[in-house]
Amino acid sequence: MHEWALAESVKESVLNLYRKHGSIKKVKVSIGELQQIDLEIFKYALKELIRGTKIENVDFEITVKPAKMRCNVCGYEWDFKDTLKLLGEDAREAIHFIPELAHSFIKCPKCNSPDFEVLGGRGVWIEYVEVER
Repeated sequence: MHEWALAESVKESVLNLYRKHGSIKKVKVSIGELQQIDLEIFKYALKELIRGTKIENVDFEITVKPAKMRCNVCGYEWDFKDTLKLLGEDAREAIHFIPELAHSFIKCPKCNSPDFEVLGGRGVWIEYVEVER
């Protein structure tokens, strides 16, 4: 599953930070809404993957950042969640695995142009790490 692969990447990143900085207390992970991650599966996967490691007691805070788009033709801005309702199951699945495919399935709700940019809410990243002193 996609969530397990992303959780594995987060685990490896945090383990690398542990090797560099020592004991870690808290990690804030942000997930872009465009990824369409099932948060419960991601949290479960992360919990299972860190079990038995040096970071198994780290407090992980996981948040979802809303995805926002802007049309390059008319300048209209909209939220991904508004577009998501209009997409079929196959399109949602494709975007879930390859977010760049959003441009193949989404059009500006105002002028119907497929020429838009994603302003935010894309990817998975570590916002901050709190190290124990």
